[in-house]
Amino acid sequence: MTFVVTDNCIKCKYTDCVAVCPVDAFFEGPNFLVIAPEICIDCALCVPECPAEAIFQDTELPPDQAEFLPINAQLCREWPNITELKAPPEDADQWNGVADKLPLLER
Repeated sequence: MTFVVTDNCIKCKYTDCVAVCPVDAFFEGPNFLVIAPEICIDCALCVPECPAEAIFQDTELPPDQAEFLPINAQLCREWPNITELKAPPEDADQWNGVADKLPLLER
């Protein structure tokens, strides 16, 4: 099992989750984070740390967020690993809670 970063992380990209990950399973793109399923140990430490509430266990993924499971698996192979807290984008709070951001995902 693994945890999955979903739609609400797009353009928010808070990194509070990264700081608590014991196995460095997060990878960073231009405006989104993903979790590597091969690295994630299913500890759930990241879930309560996400201000955007964008992280779900794969078995509890809302049906409308299912497409993010393969997105996480793919993009973790393309993007660099992130292991430390970074400041979020200046407009992150404005994007938090905006629905249907997948078209805005920068790869």
